[in-house]
Amino acid sequence: MSNQVGIIKLVNGPVVKGDHMASFKVNEMVTVGKQKLIGEVVSLEGNEATIQVFEETEGLRAGEEVYPTGAPLSLTLGPGMLGNMFDGIQRPLKQIEKISKNFIPEGIGLLSIDPTSPWEVKVVVKEGDVLAPGSIYATIQETLSIEHRLMVPPTIRGTVVEVKPSGIYTLNDVIVKLATEEGDIHELTLVQKWPVRRPRPIQKRIPIYKPLITGQRVIDTFFPVAKGGTVGLPGGFGTGKTVTQHQLAKWSDADIIVYIGCGERGNEMTNVLEEFPALIDPRTNRPLMERTILIANTSNMPVAAREASIYTGITMAEYFRDMGYDVAIMADSTSRWAEALREISGRLEEMPAEEGYPAYLPSRLAQFYERAGCVTTLNNHEASVTIIGAVSPAGGDFSEPVTENTKRFVSAFLALDKKLAYARHYPAINYLTSYSGYVSMLEEWYRENVSSEMLPLRAKMIRLLQEEEKLNEIVQLVGEDVLPNDQHLVLEI
Repeated sequence: MSNQVGIIKLVNGPVVKGDHMASFKVNEMVTVGKQKLIGEVVSLEGNEATIQVFEETEGLRAGEEVYPTGAPLSLTLGPGMLGNMFDGIQRPLKQIEKISKNFIPEGIGLLSIDPTSPWEVKVVVKEGDVLAPGSIYATIQETLSIEHRLMVPPTIRGTVVEVKPSGIYTLNDVIVKLATEEGDIHELTLVQKWPVRRPRPIQKRIPIYKPLITGQRVIDTFFPVAKGGTVGLPGGFGTGKTVTQHQLAKWSDADIIVYIGCGERGNEMTNVLEEFPALIDPRTNRPLMERTILIANTSNMPVAAREASIYTGITMAEYFRDMGYDVAIMADSTSRWAEALREISGRLEEMPAEEGYPAYLPSRLAQFYERAGCVTTLNNHEASVTIIGAVSPAGGDFSEPVTENTKRFVSAFLALDKKLAYARHYPAINYLTSYSGYVSMLEEWYRENVSSEMLPLRAKMIRLLQEEEKLNEIVQLVGEDVLPNDQHLVLEI
């Protein structure tokens, strides 16, 4: 880590320009000004650097200093995440509430999961064992249904030279010491750090073959979602995107739910925070929060932290996937995230593309959705991350850039319809504009677990619905009386 500090030259909302920063790295996490606000270097040009700050920059002045940390923006991954509620950069909101009642104060630093909480650790390795990346060295029964498996970080392998007995430990206690071939000693605690923008490594991707049972008949029958799949959920204002995602979080058969409220209204997040702790998990008859992580970045929170929030969520999801769990991640909504990108891009004075969004919007969306998948983990478990991303097109216009680009990268598209929503038909999934690319992949599963008739019947029903739509157009022109009896029947059905 370099000892050189940068000097603030310009402050423009969440974007800060600094001088004397040639020794800093791109994507390095830095602390800015006297309040030590958390930021990230987004570009370097000679001695000058551009930093996006994840907190409010009110009161920041030119001439204050920028300090390096030597590491990229990373998460602390370990026990204590389930049932917890974080902001966009993994700071626990319950802990912050004790410090400041109503708002997140500036300069509180990078708090994370509570390092003082005691955990009952069961150690499963002994001296002399050779551990590879991803090997499990201890387990913690974090909640009644979820066993937290402590894994060797993906970059380390070695022989166990020292091991503590099973017992009560806190997050930073050393449980196992590993000696590498080079002779280095690595200390393994209850936590590991991982940079949010880098996908966690896996052994291999495997073809998708089993559905994510959502508990919603229209989805499971007509537009199935697969474990490890990607889903776009676009809909105008009031069509029920958030409610549909709540239903999927409650009833889907994923082991763990990560819910990201990205730029949503404060009252919607309040509903989630009040509703989820009260919900009973149909699997265990225990609170649903025991297998849920909430990330709340409401629309009045700092815009740069919103940009980081979906990476925070997907990194947590990959961590639990590496233990062998099926994880479903709800991003509500990627449009607000794209708006954060657009605002930061404008302040960086980048050339705007369609509707003012940055030219790299499609590649950022692709990077996010590509982190879904059904995989074999480093410790030979089969696991998956399923991404369900809500899109809020302005005025319900599906031809705007975020919806159009999302459509390119997802395999299931559940379009919510204003007319159906106003007719109180929920979930308001339009059966003509929605589709699922997973039907053929799941064919064998349906044949073995439901019925060999299932998919032919589904195709027949979709054909009927399409025919009915055509007939409705004729009826509006010439009236119902001119139709033959068989077409009358289709309309009745």
